[in-house]
Amino acid sequence: MYTKQQAGSAQEGPRRPSQSLALAAMMFAVSMTFIDQTIVSIATPDIVHELGLSASGMQWVVNAYLLALAAFFALGGRLADLLGPRRVVVVGTLVFVVSSVLCGCVPSGDFALTWLIVFRATQGLGAALLFPAALAVVVAVFPVERRGRALALFFGVTGALTAIGPLLGGWLTGWTWRAIFWVNVPVAVVALILTALAHVSDRRRDEPLDVRGAVLIAIGMGGSVLGFQQASAWGWDSVLTWVCIVGGLAVLWLFCRYERRTAHPLVQLAVFRDRAFVVDGLVLFFSMLAFVPLFFFASVYAQVSLSASPNQAALYLLYVFAGFALASQWGGRILDKRGARPTLKIGCVVGAVGFALWAGKLTDLSMHDQWPYAALAGAGIGFVLAPASTDAVNRAIDASYGEVTGITQTIRNYAASVGLALYGSLLTHRMTENVDDTLRSGGMPSGTAQSTAKSVAEAITGTGDDQQLSAGGSAVERTVQESMPAIRMDFAEANQWVFYGMAIALGLGYLCAIRHPGGTSGTERTDVPSDDRSHTRDPAS
Repeated sequence: MYTKQQAGSAQEGPRRPSQSLALAAMMFAVSMTFIDQTIVSIATPDIVHELGLSASGMQWVVNAYLLALAAFFALGGRLADLLGPRRVVVVGTLVFVVSSVLCGCVPSGDFALTWLIVFRATQGLGAALLFPAALAVVVAVFPVERRGRALALFFGVTGALTAIGPLLGGWLTGWTWRAIFWVNVPVAVVALILTALAHVSDRRRDEPLDVRGAVLIAIGMGGSVLGFQQASAWGWDSVLTWVCIVGGLAVLWLFCRYERRTAHPLVQLAVFRDRAFVVDGLVLFFSMLAFVPLFFFASVYAQVSLSASPNQAALYLLYVFAGFALASQWGGRILDKRGARPTLKIGCVVGAVGFALWAGKLTDLSMHDQWPYAALAGAGIGFVLAPASTDAVNRAIDASYGEVTGITQTIRNYAASVGLALYGSLLTHRMTENVDDTLRSGGMPSGTAQSTAKSVAEAITGTGDDQQLSAGGSAVERTVQESMPAIRMDFAEANQWVFYGMAIALGLGYLCAIRHPGGTSGTERTDVPSDDRSHTRDPAS
């Protein structure tokens, strides 16, 4: 009886308390998934040492999480519609936190690698269920005129947590690396309590799940993303790399053909008939080519070229999020008042300029002199991320919130995988050429210099094992150590190509943004199903 009275008072009272609790609950829930994208990298050396894993084996542990995200994002969004977003948030949170606990309880021995890969994959599944559903909750409980600012806060806070991951990871690893997984338990408990207190409406659709579509998109996304992930290790000239990429894309083509014919598709492809939605998706794709890979490349650059500790590298990334957090709030206000077109254009221009200027300063090897350009680059992404995601939801035709958020998150995750692969290969190639020249100028024979340069580049960029460097003997190792000051500069110069590439990606995003039709939705959508329209009009129910 108390629950009914409480729900009734929430319906009759002001909306703000329910909206605030719902927003806080969803931010706590997804914060685990954001932190886990970066926190594991700090603990990698300790995990490898204690469990006796190889660098390539540990890479599969990292990739398992990202593969599951790519494969199941669309399914997570659709399940949010069929089962209700609140239910899927709860299920996703439980799957994620139980998997986290099991990752932290991995036993030593031959089974350790398999154990970690399996439960990192189920972590990714939990995140894929959780994130689209959480975003759908935020979208549903806030009316259109306040949605931009709400999602700006959502993305601003949760995005900043990605930078906190390495800081938190460094501190927890000092106790035990297993704590980086166990820390998700108290966060999940708070998220579940707030979700219960928010009394979020949980309307469901009485439709069957498109199981065949879910299998097709999981295979297509998983296969192509795997190809991109492994391109650096397998090589771009490897048949296996292109079998995964081309085969995955072919399955995605079959998925699109199947979805057009089925009565209850996993994804309503009609959303892509709306030009604004397509532009929002393209701008998200090009901006995520830069944003997500930035965490890896900037962190490694800080530790190699600037000789920073992991915690100092994490602080270096906070420059990016200072600009990101401010611009995301500003962009949300612009979206609510003037629509997405102005903020998308501003964001792409600011981001392109920021990354280009930042690239020019990398060879100065001064962390503090780079902060204005890092903040400018982050501000560009901040102007784009929440407005593009929100506008896509507001304008989508004949699709529900969970479904559309599943689509946009799939686009973001796919772009991140492509960006990591392309920039990683570019960095390794340029780094190899630079180090080869450095070692040859130091008197190393041409053939030895070339093979050693490749080993150095792969060890630094994480695509090879450190043990490769010892293959040439102590003389080679000594030459490499003596050349380290020059190699640090070589790495900075190689990273310039990556950061200029990120600037180009934002430039391409601008070319897409100017094609946006502009305007604001202004009122509730009239083209969504009736259950979604009532959902947004009664956010406290």
